[in-house]
Amino acid sequence: MFRLSLAFLSNGLLYLAWWQIVLVTLILTHVTIISVTVYLHRCQAHRALELHPAVAHFFRFWLWMTTGMVTGHWAAVHRKHHAKCETAEDPHSPQTHGIWKVLLGGAELYRLEASNEETLRKFGHGTPNDWIEWNLYAKYPSLGVSLLIVIDVAMFGIVGISVWAIQMMWIPFWAGGVVNGIGHFRGYRNFGTADASMNIIPFGILIGGEELHNNHHAYATSARLSRKWYELDLGWMYIRVLHALGLATIRKAAAPHLVKGKTILDDATLQAVLRNRYEVMANYARAAERAYRQEIGRKECITRREKARLIRSARAWLRGEHAWPGSSPQLKSAGLDGRNPGLRPYVELRDELLAMWERSNLSREQLLLQLQDWCRRAEVSGSKTLEAFSLRLRQHA
Repeated sequence: MFRLSLAFLSNGLLYLAWWQIVLVTLILTHVTIISVTVYLHRCQAHRALELHPAVAHFFRFWLWMTTGMVTGHWAAVHRKHHAKCETAEDPHSPQTHGIWKVLLGGAELYRLEASNEETLRKFGHGTPNDWIEWNLYAKYPSLGVSLLIVIDVAMFGIVGISVWAIQMMWIPFWAGGVVNGIGHFRGYRNFGTADASMNIIPFGILIGGEELHNNHHAYATSARLSRKWYELDLGWMYIRVLHALGLATIRKAAAPHLVKGKTILDDATLQAVLRNRYEVMANYARAAERAYRQEIGRKECITRREKARLIRSARAWLRGEHAWPGSSPQLKSAGLDGRNPGLRPYVELRDELLAMWERSNLSREQLLLQLQDWCRRAEVSGSKTLEAFSLRLRQHA
């Protein structure tokens, strides 16, 4: 009996080799990641999709067991992050709290905000509010993780404590620390959003697609986080599988709808352009960057290294990341400032296009007239690039 008890304590019911335990642990933590990105984030916080009740409840139960998080609390904290991004009221911005505080203490920042009744009341609407939520999940958030350690020890033996510890640290580190910290501190940007959001890497595998954080802030209500052909959003792949099985309904997936041959700039075009403004500005930035690169290439008085630096500065300016580089004395002397006839239309039209997003006090009719005038001016500017961009803009629907 003693030997049997000792064997059970050492190996558990499954009696797995060490590499099998590692593999199972990775699978378990992966399910938790997918539960967070598909259910908590895209479904509950942003309503980008709807899940079959059985699937939604599985995710809710799994997160109660593996994280102890309450759906309404998580959604409320995340929605407040979007509403107050990079301000003193942002629950976990590295721009205000510091990168190390968010990276290493993201879970504590979450718990602090989740205890704020005003945040829960203002931002927690539309989340599960049924009997089991209030009598089990929200009432006893620690019960699930307590049951989990018992299950882990039973399945894996004494090493199950380590498995449990990894499960407990997985979401606080990767979601609470890396996504909320690195995702607003280091990476690359596809879109010039008003916040400091970054895509950490283009391959969203380890954190289920949450690595594409700048894309998410540009299209917060999209179920799909990847925006470039080379970007991979693993969470989106799972959503597509659930959709194919009839277990998920996709409400929004950011992708501008273009009608080939459409030239009439109507109210539908205006709404599509406003909704996809970050995509529009990113496309404009690429078009203007090509013109700027060509103009700089013609100047023999500037060294190759300086040309590369100026192109990088222009790219950052076009994406809204810092001031127009044409104001530097060197560019003025070389004729590459805002007075340059080849560059001036790009500078002026970019500023006017950006201003449209900020004119929330104007009616749709007024904004439509401004957009029509902008396209007309772009098409008669003499720039083939601007003309092509305007014609593409007209195809939005």
